[in-house]
Amino acid sequence: MSNKAILKWLYNQRKKHFLKVKKINLLKLRKWKFNKKEIYHESKKFFKVVGVRIQSNFYKKKNWDQPIIVQNEIGILGVIKNTKTNKYLLQAKVEPGNINKIQISPTVQATRSNYSRIHGGKNIPYLKYFRKKNKNFSLQTEQAFRYFNKKNSNIVSYVSKKIDLDDRFRWFSKKEINTLLQKKNLINMDTLSVFSSFIKKKKKDFPLNNKKTIDKWKNYLNKKYFLKNTIISLNLIKNWNLSKKKIFHQSKNYFSVIGIRVKTNKREVSDWDQPIIQGSKMSFAGFIIKKSKNTNHYLCRHILKPGSKASTYTCSVNTSKFIGYKKNNNLTNFQKNLISNYFIKSNVKKVYDNILSDEGGRFYHSQIRYMACELEKKKDIKLPENYIWLSHNQIVDLVKKQKIDIEARLLFGIINFKDTI
Repeated sequence: MSNKAILKWLYNQRKKHFLKVKKINLLKLRKWKFNKKEIYHESKKFFKVVGVRIQSNFYKKKNWDQPIIVQNEIGILGVIKNTKTNKYLLQAKVEPGNINKIQISPTVQATRSNYSRIHGGKNIPYLKYFRKKNKNFSLQTEQAFRYFNKKNSNIVSYVSKKIDLDDRFRWFSKKEINTLLQKKNLINMDTLSVFSSFIKKKKKDFPLNNKKTIDKWKNYLNKKYFLKNTIISLNLIKNWNLSKKKIFHQSKNYFSVIGIRVKTNKREVSDWDQPIIQGSKMSFAGFIIKKSKNTNHYLCRHILKPGSKASTYTCSVNTSKFIGYKKNNNLTNFQKNLISNYFIKSNVKKVYDNILSDEGGRFYHSQIRYMACELEKKKDIKLPENYIWLSHNQIVDLVKKQKIDIEARLLFGIINFKDTI
């Protein structure tokens, strides 16, 4: 399929798909309960919004409270691959939080509540292919600043026979997907999640830091820094306002929890209400890449997050508020300097620079600017203690161990998309 044909297909899909999203008061959400303790669905399925109290010495602000999503279900993010054509089955899917209505999503993108049809809606197409043996499986974490210990199954399922296609679904080659990754807000975040979970190793990889050095560095930081998270009632979260309309921070600097009413014609259910997270208009995730001994190394940062049980590694810079970053107190001077001296400088080699959406089922009009810059050969950076250079193969190994956070994993997957399975 040519790019022109794909864009025409997407244009036709946009005409066929109807979507109307209206912001409503949290107290007016149908089938949802909003009390002092939490926001939850009357079925007690799907997800709920609660409070979390953080005690930590990792951040400048040592202790804070915030709302967080609890979803004690492992969903399916699955892509079917045809082993004869080497093409992937993806779909044009509407999500209520999508800034542009339709994006290209995995074959199956569903929570357990959805594919168990708690909502009483239609069956999810092609679900059976992700319950068979011929597949690759990877359990991965989600956004741990807004989810509490949330994980999803990332699956690539293999077929060789012809499949009857719904008109929302199309086969894509790897080359076509790679080209579409250069388009703004087109490839869905969950599609990237699947592909980034299965990046192959390089045949030759010469790391700057061996496993013993990395383990010593990690253990030192894990002993020095801690983060304790405790679930609390919504009415106990400090510095947040709980109104009938929404939940928001008193400084208005962070995300809010709002309510939406959705009407559509191409989902398992045609209309529903739900809470959703509304963040800043533009987040940022950036990697500095250094080539050494013909091996790509990625500048990674040790991090602790409010919704995670253990420390993970993230990209060189990752912030939920990119615009006005110089005044962002949550960024260190080192991170601000990386943005100023590399990411937004025109004379630095950009490996990737594009805006893609956050997941539209839980996050409203949330976008991330993903960027990767290559360091000049003779140039080096003096690193703070919580930074380290990791080679391509080392990151692949850490992804398998769920030690690379979602933003870093997705950006690594974009950069190395040609190496996905």
